[in-house]
Amino acid sequence: MVIAIAIVRTRNLLAVVMLSGIYGLLSACFFVVVDAVDVAFTEASVGAGISGLLMLAAITITGRKEAPKRHKPFLALFVVLVTGGMLVYGTMDMPYFGAADAPVHQHVAPRYINESMQEVGVPNIVTAVLGSYRAFDTLGEVAVIFTAGIGVLSLLSLPRRRKKISSDEATEEQMHERHMVVRIVSKALIPFILLFALYVQFHGDFGPGGGFQAGVIFAAGIILYTMLFGLDTAQKVFNPSIIQLLAAVGLLLYASVGVVSMINGANFLDYNVLADDPIDGQHIGILIIELGVGITVASVMLSIFFNFDARRQAIQYSNKQKGELDVSRTL
Repeated sequence: MVIAIAIVRTRNLLAVVMLSGIYGLLSACFFVVVDAVDVAFTEASVGAGISGLLMLAAITITGRKEAPKRHKPFLALFVVLVTGGMLVYGTMDMPYFGAADAPVHQHVAPRYINESMQEVGVPNIVTAVLGSYRAFDTLGEVAVIFTAGIGVLSLLSLPRRRKKISSDEATEEQMHERHMVVRIVSKALIPFILLFALYVQFHGDFGPGGGFQAGVIFAAGIILYTMLFGLDTAQKVFNPSIIQLLAAVGLLLYASVGVVSMINGANFLDYNVLADDPIDGQHIGILIIELGVGITVASVMLSIFFNFDARRQAIQYSNKQKGELDVSRTL
């Protein structure tokens, strides 16, 4: 609560981003305490990780100081207080946390705990729930991420230019010389970051992890490379057009598993028909959909960051051209 209040009252946007990362890290610690390790993993990688990087990229466009408020939003404050009060009042009828007689512990949880291993064959129950029992819900989450990426691309996409916008080579060289140690250490760590992302991707059946966490970690490694070596250098390795295409490919890969299930006479996203043995079919289906999730999440995160950085360079280039034009007019 202290950090949340500090975020609201702070006017320095860089400090807000730092506090948001601390808030996400503390939230991850709380999830670990209540044995929700998968959720903690997601919160640490998203809330305390890549969200901060994306907000830092946004600050480079908006500036570090919050604009002064020209009005007092008392009506908005009243609506928030009333809504919050209603939500708190609604929780009064809910069972106490961890209560043995809670409805969730009478039907849903025992079903997953006792029968998921026989029906799905995946040691990590969270993966079995998200990838098999609630696969359609997870497909919706991936579609939401893809839609968010489309929204950012439509808002920040740059017009086509004949002359490519590039940053000042002298400035980049100075930056590289100032951060030589950071660059060398990062070059040694980035391959291990990407390798760890692959481990999280393909080990989610047996431990915490999966496509969401792996996609964020993989994107964070590439974003780190971009921040240290420049957007132009990163785009030579990771083509933005291909990345945008992969965002759609991951979602289509996920949905195609459901289509194949229906073609084989089963329900949508019923993996039992993907192999002769239903358990093998479950493993194949979960592996493919998790791969689709990882591809879409990583591609959308990279597309958002690349567009933020490209927009920043475009603004700097426009300001530079305007300054040169003003100087020429003055002379």
